[in-house]
Parts: sequence; structure tokens; C-alpha cells
Amino acid sequence: MKRLPKPYWQSTDGGAVLYMGDCMEILPLLEAGSVGAVVTDPPYGMNWDTNSKRFTGGKGYHDKTSDRVHGDNTAFDPAPLLRFPKAILWGSNHYANRLPVGTTLVWLKKNESKFGAFLSDCEIAWQTGGHGAYVFHCVWDGCARETENQEHYHPTQKPVVLMEWCIEKVSKEGQTILDPFAGLGTTGVAAIRTGRRCILIEKELKYCAIAAKRLAEACCEGEGQFRFPEPDLFSTV
Repeated sequence: MKRLPKPYWQSTDGGAVLYMGDCMEILPLLEAGSVGAVVTDPPYGMNWDTNSKRFTGGKGYHDKTSDRVHGDNTAFDPAPLLRFPKAILWGSNHYANRLPVGTTLVWLKKNESKFGAFLSDCEIAWQTGGHGAYVFHCVWDGCARETENQEHYHPTQKPVVLMEWCIEKVSKEGQTILDPFAGLGTTGVAAIRTGRRCILIEKELKYCAIAAKRLAEACCEGEGQFRFPEPDLFSTV
């Protein structure tokens, strides 16, 4: 019988755990009943070129190691995540034909003056159950980034406040939030801030390193003995 791998990082009390590995291999090892809700931003299957510097005159995001999101070159199948009791899956408009009827969440990420000007005005998520549609307005390139005091190290990075909003919609304090596509660990930070436990899975070492640092800071445990990526892996200029 297979067992869960050793965590890449975990909090002292075990309430926050980060695994480095392929979530499709780790997910079957988790008991669905032990997870309160899945809140995640998976690869959408759109094979998106994430080098935004080509649009912004050199001021946007560019990961020097890759211009693509890992796994984004194949269609995303949400089925493995639907066995958990509740879920919020971002980018659902890209794989809506594979989802049952549910609630629609909209992250409005621009101010009205910028609507229709450049790229998308919003992002869409699917939530288990219901039929309603709800909007969260947070301008990522303005107040959110200043408030959260963080660099843009991932092409699909989300604000912590957005993920807090999601988590509070599908769970109660003390429950466990699962994010199998953890990236920089934003969902985990939001879970900790809202009094939840969390299980995170991330495949890429460079993102695990940053996620571990952010989770430790959220838990007030300091940086500890973490492995960090080389600074030249990223460009935030």
C-alpha cells in the first residue's frame, strides 16, 4: 500500500503541509473525508504563453526558465477533484463542459476605466453546488499587491484576499483546505489566516521553495532551513 511522501515542509503543529510532487499521484492517497474543500487554480489547458513582457514593454512577468505553465499544454480534467465534498476551481470557463452545474465566482480584477482595454477584465471559477453568480472586486496590479507586499513570481498568481474569500465560501474554521496546484502557496496562506488547516501539492521546486517561506511566515515560524531558487530564475523588473 502506497503512503504519502515525506512533506517538503510542514508547520510545527502539522496544520499546514506542503508536498512536492505530481498531484495526480498524491491525490489518490488522500482520504476525501479528511478534506473540507478543494480551492485551487489548476492549469487550464490553454497552452498560454505567460511572457507578458511582450505586451508591457519589458515591465511584465517573465519566468526565464519557461514561458508556459506546467501541464497547460493538455486539456484539464477536473474529475479527480470532484470526489472531494466541496471545491472551487479557477479557470473553469476553459473546461466548463467537464463540470456539473454549480455556482459561478467572478474575480473582477480591473477598475471600470480599464474594462475592455487589454486582456481579460475578470477570471471565472466554478463552485460546487448552487446556481448563483458572485463577484469579488480586487485590482491585483494596485491595492492588492501593495497590501500583500509580494512580488509577482508566478504567471497565474492570485491575491491572498481573493483566496480568503473563496475559502470562507466553502469551509468552516478548523477544516482542511486542499490545493493540489499550489504554486506559491497563496491558498495555504489564506487558509492559515482564516483559521483553517491546509494540504498543498506543488510539482516545481522553485515554487515549493517560495511557498514554504510564505507558509512559515503566515504561521509565524520564521524561514527555517528552506531551499530557495536562484535569484536569476525570476524577473520582476
